[in-house]
Amino acid sequence: MSEKRPRRVLRTIFVLVLLALVAAQFVPVDRSNGKVDPALTLKAPDDVLAVLRRACFDCHSNETVWPWYSYVAPASWLVADHVHEGREALNFSTWLDEYPDEVDQEDARGECWDEVKKGKMPMESYVILHGEAKLSDADKALIRDWAGN
Repeated sequence: MSEKRPRRVLRTIFVLVLLALVAAQFVPVDRSNGKVDPALTLKAPDDVLAVLRRACFDCHSNETVWPWYSYVAPASWLVADHVHEGREALNFSTWLDEYPDEVDQEDARGECWDEVKKGKMPMESYVILHGEAKLSDADKALIRDWAGN
């Protein structure tokens, strides 16, 4: 009889966890992409834009490609939070609106390079799931030169 009780407890815990995970799927998550006005987007050399699109745009633009796991809670909450924080910090889709003059743009490019140089961007958790986002030395040199450093 004593062996059955731990099994019941484990089964009850399993069912409760499963129900919690199912219920979590109904918590709304904002996965919207804002409008992209070409007149306001970042203007940069094609090779720089290619690197930024590959490594940065999912979190730092209104052109996020939402992966399958961004539709499954609790991962969806984390992904959406990262994207919203990323867009708030820097949004290449609203670049010219946020940085209307060249001095502001220079500062923003410098901040981009600082984050890359320090290894903070792209985030390691993003690179693990998106290997193509890993920046090579050549990619980093492009960003450094674009930033004017």
